[in-house]
Amino acid sequence: MKSILIVEDEEAISRVLSVYLKKAGFNVTRVPDGRLALEAFELSPPSLILLDIMLPNMDGFELLQLIREKSSCPIIMLTAKDEIKDRLAGLDGGADDYMSKPFIPEEVVARVNAVLRRPSQWSDGSSKRHFGSLFIDYSARSVLLNGAEVNLSPRDLSVLLFLAERPNQICRRDQLIEHVWEMDYEGSDRAVDLSIKRLRQALSHWPTGEGEIRTLRGIGYQLWTT
Repeated sequence: MKSILIVEDEEAISRVLSVYLKKAGFNVTRVPDGRLALEAFELSPPSLILLDIMLPNMDGFELLQLIREKSSCPIIMLTAKDEIKDRLAGLDGGADDYMSKPFIPEEVVARVNAVLRRPSQWSDGSSKRHFGSLFIDYSARSVLLNGAEVNLSPRDLSVLLFLAERPNQICRRDQLIEHVWEMDYEGSDRAVDLSIKRLRQALSHWPTGEGEIRTLRGIGYQLWTT
């Protein structure tokens, strides 16, 4: 059974989300602040984290950063803030989705299920590909560069897998949004640009001449390989 860690200091919200997620078949752990959340995560990593931004002791952005340094566990940000800069900050930090309060509990459950479905939709169960010193194992959903593991968020990994399945082909932003962010995405295609930026940083040691992620201005992106 998959597990959800709810990091929310508002008891009423946390309790309601817990009830709906348990009805949907999840194991649920609730914590009210960032430090307790980090301890709970390190003790027993969950399948997904619902993470509020405004938290005591350690805010959601800081916790997101600490988790992303060690794990690609899916994270959905929850917040009363609905400003674009906050959405971009969460997505740029590696969050997989973003929901603004007030929200409908059924929608949160639907978003959780949508994010958790993403890892299974790309691989044929056996495909492994080499692009020079870049190695991608679709069945294990792992990426190695020069023999070292590349730590990516589930969403950034899905973007890379989508591009890698279509080497040297142009992938439009709307294609990436449809296949990676799915139909529940409400933001701009800026999120695609931020994901590509993070991928380039993660693959910065990919030797020149073996491959690169190219930008086709006004069109989309391409995983170019020799």
